[in-house]
Amino acid sequence: MLPSFMAQGGPVLWLLLVISALAIAVFIERLVHYHRAQINSTEFLNGVRTVLRRENVVEAISICDATPGPVARLVKAAILSRDHGRERVKEAVEQAGLIEVPRLEEKLNLLATIAQISPLLGLLGTVLGMMEVFGQIEQAGLYAHVGQLSAGIWRALICAAAGIAVAIPTYAGYNYLVHRVHEIVSDMERAAAEIINIVTEKSEPRAQ
Repeated sequence: MLPSFMAQGGPVLWLLLVISALAIAVFIERLVHYHRAQINSTEFLNGVRTVLRRENVVEAISICDATPGPVARLVKAAILSRDHGRERVKEAVEQAGLIEVPRLEEKLNLLATIAQISPLLGLLGTVLGMMEVFGQIEQAGLYAHVGQLSAGIWRALICAAAGIAVAIPTYAGYNYLVHRVHEIVSDMERAAAEIINIVTEKSEPRAQ
């Protein structure tokens, strides 16, 4: 059945298959990336706090380097700016966040684009199929029969269905990944507020 559909769907169907494969690859890559990026921020910050209370800054930085994800990089930025006062620490954390958030959102626009254009490509295939049907009717006139028109009709239906079939899971996957990004960003915000308090709680800003 599938090979028959592929043959009848025409070039638009092959294009839909290519972009669906691209959507799957992007979704899996982002899913793995977010899985690695999302850590137990509470446990991580407790470990960093314990080390910093022993004044072991080098070990705290080593913990950050050994921990994947944007939360660890925000915490490292705060630790490296700890001697320059609370405002400077906040600026360092904000700058680190401005770098990390675009990394998290990378390639999501591609998924959104695929979800939006897939039905349009399906519609294009439908229009091309119907053009083929009317071309057959024009050639055969009153003697046209179903066998002559079936290829164009099949192409129209297959492309329309394929476009919708690609768009629905792609859009669902996009929304799921956006939700994951929001979760990670929320962890980053909580970690940022806590690490600022941790690195500035023991002393006043030092004069520069």
